[in-house]
Amino acid sequence: MTVNPQLVGRVFPPTEPYLVGREKIREFARAVFATSPLSLDVAAARAAGYSDLVASPTFAVVVQEITLRQLLSEPDSGIDFSRVVHGDQRFTFTRPIVAGDELTATLTVASIKSLGGHSMVTAESSIVGADGGHVVTATSTLVVRGDE
Repeated sequence: MTVNPQLVGRVFPPTEPYLVGREKIREFARAVFATSPLSLDVAAARAAGYSDLVASPTFAVVVQEITLRQLLSEPDSGIDFSRVVHGDQRFTFTRPIVAGDELTATLTVASIKSLGGHSMVTAESSIVGADGGHVVTATSTLVVRGDE
């Protein structure tokens, strides 16, 4: 099965709100070997002017993963997850993610390109806070390997 080219431009429903917790920020920081005290010590984060712990920049992928699940489970996508390789990841921030944020994400399929029998699916997840203000856009390119 090939990737459905009609996915381009499709916008998926917003995710349920994701409440960012202090311990999730600390766990993620340890997992990616981030050592910034802003991600580990509330007092340091507050001294730097933040309301709480500041998530490592790549933490946004935790919220984005929820949107990617929507895409991968879409019945007409033509995407076989067993054939997916992560090709690229980018983040564009308006502000950092901090503990206590309640984030909602909306995924849009930005493009699908064919390359040597493989498909490259680029998806953008716009992540907003409870006030509706933009926090970060997480952009992923998934490579869907073609038939052998």
